[in-house]
Amino acid sequence: MIEGLLLVNKPLDWTSFDVVNRLRGLIAQSINVKSRSVKVGHSGTLDPFASGLLIILIGKNYTKKSAELLKYDKTYQVVARLGQKSSTGDTEGKIEDVSTIKPSLSQIKHTLSLFTGQLQQTPPVYSAIKINGQRAYKLARSGDIPQMPVKTVQIYQIELQEYIYPTINFLARVSSGTYVRSLVSDIGDKLNVGAYTQELRRTKIGQYDIKNAIEMENIDFPTICQNLIIL
Repeated sequence: MIEGLLLVNKPLDWTSFDVVNRLRGLIAQSINVKSRSVKVGHSGTLDPFASGLLIILIGKNYTKKSAELLKYDKTYQVVARLGQKSSTGDTEGKIEDVSTIKPSLSQIKHTLSLFTGQLQQTPPVYSAIKINGQRAYKLARSGDIPQMPVKTVQIYQIELQEYIYPTINFLARVSSGTYVRSLVSDIGDKLNVGAYTQELRRTKIGQYDIKNAIEMENIDFPTICQNLIIL
């Protein structure tokens, strides 16, 4: 049975489970065993609307490392859309117009600078956090809007890359547990114009970089074996 870490570039509209399921089935078929006997996991969910680095854990000894890898810092490329809010904080929610005011470049730079360091953050209602044993997003979808707990996160770096109204492109290097959707929403509130996350791409998890990830459309068993990282 093969074991190790595999760096994968998760495509848009795939769930993290879709990637895990695809790899589990491919491995099982290749070594002629039942899928349920192949242990495959990942080190942190990416929403379907997001793309980028997903660390896949293959084998019993590696799926046990999930909690350890979850603690790693992460880096994202973010596109925030100003002037509107989303019920989910991203493109999948109900979009509501907030403001037509166009912040200046200096306002954008100043506001982004306010969001580095240690911050108190409220996770999105549509998230996988458990509230009284239930996933928050399931409660929200049923109409029972949960009270989300405030948590402390660390924003190590926010680097503005481009501002062409109504979008801000920036890089964010953050601690584990940071919700970029909440960060973008808070930035929009600080600017008094509203904002939601239009695009999100994870490029780093700890020392692991998207540049070394394999593409799902090119994946096969030999590719998996050749790209396994053994710790």
